[in-house]
Amino acid sequence: MTKHTLLLTAAVFTALPLAAAAEGQLNLYSSRHYDTDERLYTDFEEATGVTINRIEGKADELIARMQAEGANSPADILLTVDTSRLARAKDAGVLQPVESAVLEERIPASLRDADNEWFGFSQRARIIFYNKERVPTPPQTYLALADPAYEGMVCIRSSTNTYNQTLLAAMITHHGTEVATDWARGVVANMAREPQGGDTDQLRGLASGECDIAVANTYYFARALRDDVEGVSDHLDIIGWLFPSQEAEGAHMNLSGGGVAAHAPNREAAVKFLEYLASDQAQIYFSAGNDEYPAVPGVPLADSVARLGAFKADEVNLSEVAKNIPEAQKIFNEVGWN
Repeated sequence: MTKHTLLLTAAVFTALPLAAAAEGQLNLYSSRHYDTDERLYTDFEEATGVTINRIEGKADELIARMQAEGANSPADILLTVDTSRLARAKDAGVLQPVESAVLEERIPASLRDADNEWFGFSQRARIIFYNKERVPTPPQTYLALADPAYEGMVCIRSSTNTYNQTLLAAMITHHGTEVATDWARGVVANMAREPQGGDTDQLRGLASGECDIAVANTYYFARALRDDVEGVSDHLDIIGWLFPSQEAEGAHMNLSGGGVAAHAPNREAAVKFLEYLASDQAQIYFSAGNDEYPAVPGVPLADSVARLGAFKADEVNLSEVAKNIPEAQKIFNEVGWN
């Protein structure tokens, strides 16, 4: 934890001084939990002379805090992971629209809110991994994960996981509620075990033989290609991967992004910070530092990410996908996806 970082837990809120703008200050509420992000912040501070004060915590806690603080909130920026959380922040009224020629030019329309209240700055593809020795014909599409041929083979996270919520919401957008419901029911029938753990745990389940197919975001696996990840890196020889639905909508992309807080006391600095996150320098670091895909087209990939190969990404407008997240949760509950 740096001198500019404050940690937020469910039990205790560590407060910043309320409200009022401070010259050369930026108050950042962040649920990104990556140590490598420190480089992003220090580079911005050095380039602008603005000091970043951070409060870190879970996304829902930060959103609730911003609601409770209301017009007195010191928050200038909210950074979080996944479209579902960005949509929750917008719905909670804790963000404001931003007019920025830089952001509109750099960030594709499909990766930002229709009202410019949030912007995506990095991406992760949610793809299919499989045991190359035991699965000669892995599912080539998301829909195929529900095929009875894969009964008892699939490891995937809980329905409370935001990545899965957004994936199902995207399926509703592409295929409609009926198809999405049948798919979710089929995946439940094909689970090798009750949903448990994070994405790395799904890969570990695959490596250990507990399951033969796993669904996870790319950056968890790219990290295992770059560095030692216990229970995964020692088994790379048996783990295959594919980007689903290449002949259809393309691979589903999760976002990490943020927006300017509704009552930002340092609004000018906040907009500059978002514009900085869209710069080539910051975009390269999202990939090199955390094995993510840049949001800005044409930015070079880290070697670990490039090793995953070229693919067609789903370019559905994530602002539209966000509208289907409540329906996705209803479907999860209906089909018994724990």
